[in-house]
Amino acid sequence: MDLAVFLAVLAAAACNAGWNAVVKGGGDALVTAAVMSVCGGLFSLPFLVAVGLPNVAAWPWVGASVAIHLVYFASLIEAYRHGDLGQIYPLARGGAPLMTGIASAIWVGERLSGIAWAGLLLLVVGVLTLSLGRGAAGRFNVRGVGFALTTAVTISTYSIVDGLGARASGDAAAYTLTLFVGCAVTMSLYAVARRGVSALAVDGRRWRIGLFGGAMQVVSYGIVVWAMTVAPIALVAALRETSVLFGALIAVAVLKERLDLGRVLSALLIVGGLAALRLA
Repeated sequence: MDLAVFLAVLAAAACNAGWNAVVKGGGDALVTAAVMSVCGGLFSLPFLVAVGLPNVAAWPWVGASVAIHLVYFASLIEAYRHGDLGQIYPLARGGAPLMTGIASAIWVGERLSGIAWAGLLLLVVGVLTLSLGRGAAGRFNVRGVGFALTTAVTISTYSIVDGLGARASGDAAAYTLTLFVGCAVTMSLYAVARRGVSALAVDGRRWRIGLFGGAMQVVSYGIVVWAMTVAPIALVAALRETSVLFGALIAVAVLKERLDLGRVLSALLIVGGLAALRLA
């Protein structure tokens, strides 16, 4: 993988970990997701006016991605409602890259080298063990696990859809901005349908956090979408999940959480995976 693309996706992963750290503990998951989606759409709108809409060929992909993202948010919210964080997060984030690698090989025809598959597997194992080490204890909840696996499938699906859609668009920025505007509309309608208008009637602090998180979402995912136009979708999707490693670093450096042997070994697996993906 080209060094510039590699570093750009790592920066996007760090960005993703940053906004997750800020919004962590934001209370009601549905309200937080809706506010962030609305703010992401509002942040995107003026830039979309400046760059213009994507090509007509990209619109079916945008529509499909908006629908998939709605299922993603709905399943993730339900997963956290039924299961523990340590149980849900590893399944949702760690399972997606491997699914994406298999799906992109079958449906997109992207063939990965042996070293790329080795790197992907190392990274997935590292993400899973790092996440599990952060509190996987808790009762096993079948519904929670089911929704977590559904979330992983949606992550894999929208990754492939957005990679192909951005390629059809010819303009990753226009595609990404249109996507976030569409997600803002559907998520606000979904939240109002579930909770009424009170779902968006939150205080100024929540909107400020939402605006920050929404803007960071647009920037970080915009980089990922662009990267998928110039590099294999599966490798970009795998690199994106290094946000888990950056989140762990933030937890240790900023939140002063304990650095144990399990975290170190998981980090080494992820670094080994990154090295293999860079060489692929």
